[in-house]
Amino acid sequence: MSTLKSPAKSPLNASLCPCGGDKPLADCCGRYHAGELAPTPEALMRSRYSAFVLNLTDYLLASWHPSTRPANLAPDSSSRWLRLEILESAEEGGKGQVAFRAVFKEGRRWAVLEETSRFVREEGRWFYLDGTPDITRLKPGRNDYCLCGSLRKFKSCCGI
Repeated sequence: MSTLKSPAKSPLNASLCPCGGDKPLADCCGRYHAGELAPTPEALMRSRYSAFVLNLTDYLLASWHPSTRPANLAPDSSSRWLRLEILESAEEGGKGQVAFRAVFKEGRRWAVLEETSRFVREEGRWFYLDGTPDITRLKPGRNDYCLCGSLRKFKSCCGI
């Protein structure tokens, strides 16, 4: 299994938005959760990731295009989302896509979700349309950087 080797800024800092931005939640993704329209597919993707972290299922459903939206979405208390990395983002006209990597933990198991998500803009509003997720289980080594992005060694951070 592969591991992520390079450290990243930790989204676990309570004063910063879970999406990994440099702003507090209220000034970053929180404003979209409160009703402001996301201006780009990447902004919507980041806000959806933050919504997964915070279990904001109503927001996730509202930002999902009606043609592909599930009827309901149960909160997921078994997954702990730890880090988001945007790999690529593009938009053209009313279509967009965002390739991302998100690290999460389920119980004692680590994994990374990689997806290229498609977005569509209708009446000035971006919606998540779909994506094909690829989940890879990770097995971090004791001396690797922690997958949570803390810049600490795994053995002295989440690997305790």
